[in-house]
Amino acid sequence: MSRTNSAGGGRVSNDFLTNARPPTDRVRLGQWTLERFAELRVLRGSLHQVLVEQPLPEGGALGTVPEKMAIVATELAANAMAHTRPPTTVRLSRTEWAFILEVVDNSPWVVPRFAERGPVTAPGLGLRLARQLSFDMGWHLLGPAKCVWAQIAIPVVPQGTGEDD
Repeated sequence: MSRTNSAGGGRVSNDFLTNARPPTDRVRLGQWTLERFAELRVLRGSLHQVLVEQPLPEGGALGTVPEKMAIVATELAANAMAHTRPPTTVRLSRTEWAFILEVVDNSPWVVPRFAERGPVTAPGLGLRLARQLSFDMGWHLLGPAKCVWAQIAIPVVPQGTGEDD
C-alpha cells in the first residue's frame, strides 16, 4: 500500500520510500561529488549560493528554501556516505515552482526506509526529516546506482486583496 505522508512529502509504502522518478521537466543547476563527510559544509554553502542566485517566478519567494535544502542535502548525502562507498553525487535541479535535490549512491540494492520511532541515533531519521521538509520524494535505480530525490516548493507570496487602502 502506498500513501503520501501528511506530515510532509514522500511516497511511502510500508515505511519504505516508493520507487518513483523526479519530474522530467527540470533544469540542472549544479552537481557536487562528495568523497568525505567534511565536504558537506562546502556542499551546503554552494547550494545556498546557487539557490539565492536563481530568478524566481512572478509571485515566488525564496523564503526558507535554502535552509530546507541544506538540511535535506546534508541528511540524504550523509546517509549515502555512511552506508555506501564513495563517491556520493548530489545534483540540484529546478522546475518553474520547485527545486529538486538528487543524491546518487553506490548501493542500489538497499531500498530507502523511514524510521518512524526510536532513538535519535536510529537509522532512517534523516530520511524522515527530509520527507517532512519536502513536498515530494522518491527513489529509483540509475544504472548501477541508486538515486534518492526530494522536491522543495518555491513559496508563493500572498498578493493583496486588490482593494484600495
